[in-house]
Amino acid sequence: MTERSRITSVHSEKAVLVGVLLTPPVDPENPLAEMRGLAESAGAVVTAELTQRRESPDQTTYLGKGKVVELAALVAHHDADAVIFDNDLSPAQTRNLENALKTKVLDRSEVILDIFAVRARTYEARLAVELAQLEYSFPRLKQLWTHLSRLKMGIGMRGPGEKQLEVDRRLVEKRIHDLRQELITIHGRKERQVAARQDHMTVSLVGYTNAGKSTLLNTLTGSDELAANKLFATLDTRTRRWRLDGWGPVLISDTVGFIRDLPHRLIASFRATLEETRAADLLLHVADASSPQVDSQITAVRDVLTELEVDAKDTLLVLNKVDAISDRSQLDSLLARYPHAIAISARSGAGIPELIRATSDCMGRNFRDVDVRTTAGNGRLMAWLAAHGEVLSRHFDENTVTVHCRIPTAMLGRIDPAEAEIHSHSPATAPSVAVPLPADDILADGGRSPS
Repeated sequence: MTERSRITSVHSEKAVLVGVLLTPPVDPENPLAEMRGLAESAGAVVTAELTQRRESPDQTTYLGKGKVVELAALVAHHDADAVIFDNDLSPAQTRNLENALKTKVLDRSEVILDIFAVRARTYEARLAVELAQLEYSFPRLKQLWTHLSRLKMGIGMRGPGEKQLEVDRRLVEKRIHDLRQELITIHGRKERQVAARQDHMTVSLVGYTNAGKSTLLNTLTGSDELAANKLFATLDTRTRRWRLDGWGPVLISDTVGFIRDLPHRLIASFRATLEETRAADLLLHVADASSPQVDSQITAVRDVLTELEVDAKDTLLVLNKVDAISDRSQLDSLLARYPHAIAISARSGAGIPELIRATSDCMGRNFRDVDVRTTAGNGRLMAWLAAHGEVLSRHFDENTVTVHCRIPTAMLGRIDPAEAEIHSHSPATAPSVAVPLPADDILADGGRSPS
């Protein structure tokens, strides 16, 4: 293999898909459906598919020897430029397969990383993808330079590949170290940025890739973010302001979509990007109700949330794209399995009022009805209460004012006891309506406390 053959982009290349089914597939009738979508998202043209059921992978080629011969014939027949596995291969397995097939071999992680590399737009996302790619490529460096050691054999001509390999290892190790340090700095800055929004209740949209999170963000806030019917259309977190009537402004964030067997190194690299999810008061888990694999996709997202250590957060399951379901019994069966889920169509608006009420109910658990008594001249505190909650009434009595308001419980601790007296009522009841803000209401850093 030449160095060029290890370039991860598969743009405009003809590819043969391969899947080794070690466990029962999510979709028995179409086991490579998701991998086909990934390959096409990366720019490949799928010309053939091959699957094999095995209890365990072959240590040498992952596939059995007979299937390798069959695969070689498929590659030759379709003049394929690449073979893409719906599995993760070891460096040795990749090298052995490339030698046997005489073409480039990519595994699932490599294709996902390639898609992320193409779609990354912000500096932070590009750094995260580069780090993940380098960590993936590092144990595979040796095979990149095998062509150098074959240039010519003999006295005085041995070992150039090994020398270049050592140089490459040092360069890659240094670049990985530099990227990690840069991402640590970005992560710290992101934590401070998110912490500055503590004055607002926050909601984070999470879910499987292409579940409709960006479309839902646009519907709820009136914004105009990119919402494309393709895998990983969103890689960068976008935060907008959403005013829930009765609760004041709520910040809602759209995050990168998850996928089955998402590379762990990619999750680690994108931790800064997912900081909004870690700090959110409520997660809206958006799932594609029209997908035949909706159950496994919900499970995959929960697994990633567990890895991010945010699985204990309040979470509301939102079954999106119900307008794409032609069989009502399919939706009824889905709602029977997830009785607390909210069925919606972010595109048509169906079910959005129910989602708003359910969100308000969940947010209401963190709000309190209180009377705040302060001096009549304390305009700063009264303005802060109006900005971070809902002022229900004001009662003036000589030099004091009592403000009856509904405010996040977390905000009560930010009021200086020396500045005001607080008397709590029963827990707040949830409102029934939400009012989206204009599309240009883009979030700035959170407000300051009055104390």
